[in-house]
Amino acid sequence: MNTMLTKSQQRTICSQLGRVKLQLLYKASVHDFSGPAFHQRCDTHSPTVSVGYNASGYVFGGYTKQPFNQSEGYVHDDQAFLFTFSGEMLLKYPVTAPGYAVRMIADSGPYFGEALVLVNGSKAVVYSSPGKYYNFTAADMHGNDLNLTECEVYQVKETTELERPWRTINWESENTNQLKETIKIYKPTHSSVSHARVLLIGPVGAGKSSFFNSINSVFRGHVTSQAIAGCSTTSLTTQLRTYSVKDGRNGKPLPIIFCDTMGLEESTGAGPDIDDISSILKGHLPNFYQFNPTAPLQLDSSGYLKSPELNDKIHCVTYVIDACKVSIMPTKLEEKLNAIRRKVNLMGIPQLILLTKVDEACPLVKDDLKNIYKSSYIKEMVQEVSSRLGVPLSCVVPVKNYSEELELDPDSNILLLSAVIQILRFADNYFDDISDKFSNIEV
Repeated sequence: MNTMLTKSQQRTICSQLGRVKLQLLYKASVHDFSGPAFHQRCDTHSPTVSVGYNASGYVFGGYTKQPFNQSEGYVHDDQAFLFTFSGEMLLKYPVTAPGYAVRMIADSGPYFGEALVLVNGSKAVVYSSPGKYYNFTAADMHGNDLNLTECEVYQVKETTELERPWRTINWESENTNQLKETIKIYKPTHSSVSHARVLLIGPVGAGKSSFFNSINSVFRGHVTSQAIAGCSTTSLTTQLRTYSVKDGRNGKPLPIIFCDTMGLEESTGAGPDIDDISSILKGHLPNFYQFNPTAPLQLDSSGYLKSPELNDKIHCVTYVIDACKVSIMPTKLEEKLNAIRRKVNLMGIPQLILLTKVDEACPLVKDDLKNIYKSSYIKEMVQEVSSRLGVPLSCVVPVKNYSEELELDPDSNILLLSAVIQILRFADNYFDDISDKFSNIEV
């Protein structure tokens, strides 16, 4: 069964309940808008979250830890609450009389005291009486639209760590220096190239600039913010910027260059033009090029590099995707990403996905970053973004950028450095292909 409750809404509800996930038990449009159908599917399961939907666009319901298979009458629950969504924000209304939190009625759906009933008397309607054991405003709760278009009931299940990590990683502190050393001594396999050039592409706010800042921070030894980063509805990056990473404050540049682009947006005429991205891939656009979403750079424009060297071209494309927004990625944005991916494929450039904000997406990871590859939820997100963008699972790498921290964290460093190692490996694939082509020509 497909859920009407979005992944984002599920996470918001789960954030109120701890380390849990929601499993759909009952869907009225499938099982019938009736009390008996509801009780048959839900009576032996608890805790539960019940959700109603109406034609006015309201999403509302209630939580109870009590099962619904008890004898008729009121049941005590001091943790019960009602809720409604206002945009992405959850408005919560705790029970005011715990002894009257829920009621067991055979011919009705979820029954919260005398305040809110979903599927009332086996009809696709809501019974609403604010102030009866829960205080809320009917207009805020459901907009006074009492006709249900759907009702869903979810069981609340505790999330646990997987028995075995689905990927292995060395979390020992000594591994940080080993990873850094591997990056510092890296040399492209093609003799004419001095560094791997990596293009960062992703939606607004996904963490492209933050990823570079985080890598820079690891090698500087403290949190830095060279590239402009932050929260905004439109891209804070408006120019093509190329950044090198130095080994320490006065150290030598590392053999990797990151190219930061304007953030992708779902609307037409916003974000970088796909022809500009194609020009970046081929090495035609200069550093500090100012993006114009309505007009790509022309061949005769000032600064256009007509004959780029292999050093100027992109050797690996890295998509940066917010783990919290994978499931709610707008269709048009997904289409843009897939259009870019197809163009990159035609050029034979390796592609990798960085999955950011993993700590915000999963409470298990927020508690301990070492749980990243023990989290079944993060694994599901990796599988979903792999499927939606058409790349193998091995090409999706979770990371945690530095965003609010003032000091470095060893576990974050290891994840970030491991991602860079993977990027360099992919860049080597590009150089190997170039060398093979030259070898075939000579033969």
